[in-house]
Amino acid sequence: MNDFDIYKNGKKRDAGTYIDDAPMYLFNQGVNYESYRMLGAHRGKSFSGKDGYLFAVWAPHAKSVSVVCDGNGWDRNKGRMYKHMDFGIWEVFLEGIEPGQCYKYSIETFRGDIFLKSDPYAFYSEVRPANASITTELDYEWNDKKWIDKRTKTEPYDKPINIYEMHFSSWKTHEDGSYLTYTEMADELIPYVKKMGYTHIEVMPLSEYPFDASWGYQVTGYYSANSRFGRPEELKYFIDKCHQNDIGVIMDWVPAHFPKDGFALAKFDGECLFEHPDSRRGEHKEWGTLVFDWTKTEIWSFLISNALFWLQEFHFDGLRVDAVSSMLYLDYNRNDGEWLPNKYGGKENLEAIEFLQKLNMAVFERLPNVMMIAEESTAWGGVTSPVNKGGLGFNFKWNMGWMHDVLDYMQCDPYFRKGNHYKLTFPMMYAFAENYILALSHDEVVHGKRSLIDKMWGTYEEKFSELRLLYAYMYSHPGKKLLFMGGEFGQFIEWRFAEQLDWGLEEYDNHKKMWEYSTALGHFYQEHPAFFEIERELSGGEWEGFKWLKAQDCENSVLAYLRLSKDKKDEILVAINFTPIDHAIYTIGVPENGDYKVVLNSNDKKFGGDGSGSKTYHAKKIPCDEFDYSIDITLPALTALYIQKLPPTKKVKKEKVVGLVKKQTSEIKTIENKTKALAETEKSEK
Repeated sequence: MNDFDIYKNGKKRDAGTYIDDAPMYLFNQGVNYESYRMLGAHRGKSFSGKDGYLFAVWAPHAKSVSVVCDGNGWDRNKGRMYKHMDFGIWEVFLEGIEPGQCYKYSIETFRGDIFLKSDPYAFYSEVRPANASITTELDYEWNDKKWIDKRTKTEPYDKPINIYEMHFSSWKTHEDGSYLTYTEMADELIPYVKKMGYTHIEVMPLSEYPFDASWGYQVTGYYSANSRFGRPEELKYFIDKCHQNDIGVIMDWVPAHFPKDGFALAKFDGECLFEHPDSRRGEHKEWGTLVFDWTKTEIWSFLISNALFWLQEFHFDGLRVDAVSSMLYLDYNRNDGEWLPNKYGGKENLEAIEFLQKLNMAVFERLPNVMMIAEESTAWGGVTSPVNKGGLGFNFKWNMGWMHDVLDYMQCDPYFRKGNHYKLTFPMMYAFAENYILALSHDEVVHGKRSLIDKMWGTYEEKFSELRLLYAYMYSHPGKKLLFMGGEFGQFIEWRFAEQLDWGLEEYDNHKKMWEYSTALGHFYQEHPAFFEIERELSGGEWEGFKWLKAQDCENSVLAYLRLSKDKKDEILVAINFTPIDHAIYTIGVPENGDYKVVLNSNDKKFGGDGSGSKTYHAKKIPCDEFDYSIDITLPALTALYIQKLPPTKKVKKEKVVGLVKKQTSEIKTIENKTKALAETEKSEK
């Protein structure tokens, strides 16, 4: 028997049944957080000792349910299931079924209709457009213990997190357009992200989905590893290899809604089972999808188990939870009369809120330092606050406000930027209200929004300068980092889900240098604690890692600030000029006397600039920006500078210097006397 056996030999509820009452009761109560060990298809032995599979499915409204499969000729009379009446769960053990066989549930309703449904708990599925579930095992020998142990002991808040968001289908393909497999992607992607300086990969959903254009956000197989790219064990291999190379893996997860495909969850047993029966609660008309019925505790068991399934069984390091805002608000994307208020008359979805809190508590009780990331686009308070303090319990949230403000600003003509200066400074007012991730995601480079570089103001050359500014600002701003694929080299074409990235751009100098710049930023970020250590929400010292130097110079559209590490040994002064106007002299205050060197210059020739601005400056005893000292820097047009104080040179005692001078003088005189004597000797010989 494998790890997924939940039935107990010799302990039967009724003759011929295998599942004990306890896990079914917990499932109905919404607290069976490993329900994938009970429901679905699991290999084992029958009571008579023969090999086969135990099938179990939740379908309380069905009149009858049968397993139809390759092993019984798809005859519903040969795989009839037994119903546990108190729990709405059906089960049957079929002898002789082997791994790799296709199957579905044949569900008969009390109206006399018969539907074929894929298994909501299937671990593997046919490649679309086929949609049968496939019996399989999840055996895999992991080799990432070192990574998992380190992750378990280390909180992520004061660590560098630099995420490469990517879409498996379109990152890179074979010449014939076919997809890279999980194992091929391990060989191709891992060296690339390591070279570029990323710490994590975030993959768009890899659970099964039928429609390519949904990008994976309309899930039909919540427990099924996407079959487009290989088998479940091959996905595990990919994650394992990432961990062995010190790369974390996060997956986008979609508990907010699901599609209406007839073979999947919609009206699963002939009635609204997974979805809310009232369309004012149970449907997102704009998306063409259905909404889970948060009043059913079985849904909590189904989805919390699913989150833990990916984190525990596949070793994902985190889940980015999609569309959280649509779960929090009953009136989300709905007009008056199209939504139902809660029992208090409000618009908050009380049951969904409770679900999210229970989800995060369950995850962090078992896996304390994974990442649970909310894609939440409103001002909902306490998204990353603990549940016992009234929060939702996530540990990170995408900073959508920062993203919208900074992209609006970068698209603005520099002449008008002084009137939009607040879009750069206002995000600092809430930068520590949550544990933020600064995300420049896939959502910003599709549907006519243009690519990141094409959003930038200016000529072709100026767009590259502006994109370098944007990235320098992002990496030095409080918050973890996320960039969608293609942005690292300045792809001009919008992201296209059906085609690979425009890799041919590596032949063009500007794009090649943008690659170099993105690589330099990624590694600089990881090497400098000033950029990541003091960022935690409600840490008590939120602003200790950030200090404004020039926040209000809107006339010049210049920002300057300090980032500091916990021990204050790492200090980075950031100065950014958002206009195409050079400043031969720009004065900035510094905390102490000494020499200050530009350690990263977005205008460096190797990054595509003209090289100006790369200098070392000595501080003057002239007060500026609340400091007693200041430096006069050269701040070129559309340039970002990272400046660091050089360590003081060691002072040599005066006596030692005098002794060295005397010794050198004596040695020089000796050499001169020898040279003179040699010349006289040569003269007398002649």
